[in-house]
Amino acid sequence: MLKLADELVFARTGKHLNDLQKTILRGTWENEEYKEIAQKVKLSEDRVREVGMELWQILSQELGEKVKKSNIRASMERLQVSIVSHLEQHHNQIGSFNISGESKHPPNIPNSQADNEETANSKPTKTSHQDLSEMPELGAFYDRTPQLETLKTLILEQGCRLIALTGISGIGKTTLAAQLVQQIKDEFDYVIWCNFETSPTLAEFQDKLIQFFSQSEKLDTPETNQKALPLIKYLQKYRCLVVLDDIHNLFSSGELAGKYKLGYEEYRCLFKNIETLSHQSCFLLIGWEQPREVTQVKNQNPAICTLQLTGLDIEPARELLRHYGLGEIENYSAIIHRYQGNPFWLKSVGNLFQELGEGVTEILQDETILLPEDLQDSLQQTISRLSDWEKEVLSLMAREGDGIKLVKLIENTKIPPSDLVNVVQSLWRRCLIEQQGNCYILPEVWRQYIKGLCRDTAS
Repeated sequence: MLKLADELVFARTGKHLNDLQKTILRGTWENEEYKEIAQKVKLSEDRVREVGMELWQILSQELGEKVKKSNIRASMERLQVSIVSHLEQHHNQIGSFNISGESKHPPNIPNSQADNEETANSKPTKTSHQDLSEMPELGAFYDRTPQLETLKTLILEQGCRLIALTGISGIGKTTLAAQLVQQIKDEFDYVIWCNFETSPTLAEFQDKLIQFFSQSEKLDTPETNQKALPLIKYLQKYRCLVVLDDIHNLFSSGELAGKYKLGYEEYRCLFKNIETLSHQSCFLLIGWEQPREVTQVKNQNPAICTLQLTGLDIEPARELLRHYGLGEIENYSAIIHRYQGNPFWLKSVGNLFQELGEGVTEILQDETILLPEDLQDSLQQTISRLSDWEKEVLSLMAREGDGIKLVKLIENTKIPPSDLVNVVQSLWRRCLIEQQGNCYILPEVWRQYIKGLCRDTAS
């Protein structure tokens, strides 16, 4: 049954059954309810029902009859009977032709390699339209296999519609996304990478997408005079992957994380529609900040999720350091930990070592935090986006040294408690602070940099 269903789906969509579709088919065959299937795959019942309805629709189109959960077994059994009957008829025809000495094959039944090739070639081939002109070139890519597999599962198997890829500057978000797109782009009808460095308005962004979809559609069917559809219609009609890089440029500097700039508030409605309306596409948002409606806490809505990217593991980070001659020093793991496995920060220290030589390693052995100019520029770029209250809290945490509890923060600042909670949440969403138990920690690189800023201000 699964093999037959897979062939039918492939004939209609050009894609094989994914794991979730197979699980739904197996469960339906065994008379399980959507609720039972949902419990197995740890998804919501609504999500399983939605994927099931889409699957029944595909099978209905291919079989030429109304297929639903209640009659899928009967429909597939009728198809099996039809196939067996056809094969028996084909066998009898072959036998009669052999008896009469004819070498000609029965009409409409492919029985030779040439016939099979002709049949295969007659099937419409899937056309994938891709605009990756704004995607950066793939440079050195250090092992991110677990994160890649997680993203593939979310997009290809679980059908997640809106994914926020977040993390501090330099952690490798764009590099990971570019690697992901290269690996999965052929699974989609349309793929486009949009860089938000220029902060396009919602109207400009939607016009860009609609133009991309509609022009490609006209190329596929030049004989028709098709009119452009609303954006959501293309997302429903085709399977699209849309990547939005540098999404933080939609948000205001000097405010808590995720507050839209004046004139950009309409993006909230776009992201809400992508999350709630039924379609088969995926938006991947990349940036230091994410929309406030995209929470970083795991929730029960499978249509929307956040993946926070952290530093490289020890071995990939050591491989990076080897390019700069630092991979074999005695305490390389301590250096990686000190710089949080951040690829950009480690490259910055590596460049310093290549320019100044062995003296740098002697300083690094002493647990000193070196802050090369390009690393400081990156940190300052992030600091410049913070609100005054966020800067005040970071300064306090830098002076404290160890972790600090929320109660102590309230005692040592003049920020009203209700506002302070929002400030801490904003810093956490920006990935600038870490949480250990009931304490908040400021990583060493940030501590060193902020203490330097405080000294400069005092002087």
